[in-house]
Amino acid sequence: MTRLEPRPTEASLPYWEATRDKRLVLQWCVDCEMFVHFPRVACPRCLGSRFEHREASGGATVHAVVVEHRPPSPFDDDQPYAVALVDLAEGPRMVTNVIGCPPMDVRPGMAVHVTWEPLSDGRHLPLFEPEPDSDG
Repeated sequence: MTRLEPRPTEASLPYWEATRDKRLVLQWCVDCEMFVHFPRVACPRCLGSRFEHREASGGATVHAVVVEHRPPSPFDDDQPYAVALVDLAEGPRMVTNVIGCPPMDVRPGMAVHVTWEPLSDGRHLPLFEPEPDSDG
């Protein structure tokens, strides 16, 4: 194990199960017709609890980034690394890592797309990497 692995909750289980097939799914609130991320039991907009799970495109744009030079745990040996807020094409904002380029090259406005890091139990962690022609 190279990183701390997330433990699914009842609300997040469909999200994590989809990652086994490298699919990024988001909760869709049936009541207010909006995507929701991170998975939760009640919609943060309308407090509704009726959700569907819809597949996301995997496209995103970096909203903000910080380069971490000290690992948060003894499991993380890749440093420095980019921690970013990305705006998914479907609307929600997600905390993630941007890989596939030097961390200092990650910039707000950069187009990125989802990529996957295997976890020990067959799930995958969604990470993002720059679009081939993206310069931010």
